[in-house]
Amino acid sequence: MTPVPLAVGDRAPDFTLTDQNGADVSLAAFSGAKNVLLVFYPFAFSGICTGELGAIRDDLGAYESDTVQVLAISCDPMFSLRAYADREGYFFPLLADFWPHGAAATAYGVFDVKRGMAIRGTFLIDRQGVIAWTQVNGPGQARDFAGYRETLAALG
Repeated sequence: MTPVPLAVGDRAPDFTLTDQNGADVSLAAFSGAKNVLLVFYPFAFSGICTGELGAIRDDLGAYESDTVQVLAISCDPMFSLRAYADREGYFFPLLADFWPHGAAATAYGVFDVKRGMAIRGTFLIDRQGVIAWTQVNGPGQARDFAGYRETLAALG
């Protein structure tokens, strides 16, 4: 059975995941305060993922500000994410959807059960917890953030 990703207008499921530094991060913590850009990616240290997260790192101000928080999520364990963040210089949260394995990715409809990984699902969640923009790409397909920027500008 192929998962069905959440769509614009759907309520974003809450989660609490551990970041690369061992701190718990929940979506609910940003409710009413910031929009959240969720970036699900297959695996740390993989080529396309490193390129995409590097693009966010290199232009972080276009993705993260006083009004929006980037949260990148993979099914890797926290210790792998720490090594990945240290090696690549990622200063935004990398969250471990490791156990229960892929629970957050499953809730968003972007978990590939056969491969045990998240596919490239991207969700902009507004301050009220509703998905305002989304894009889902399969393995090997890079993201296009143009729609994200337009939607974020409209949210203010």
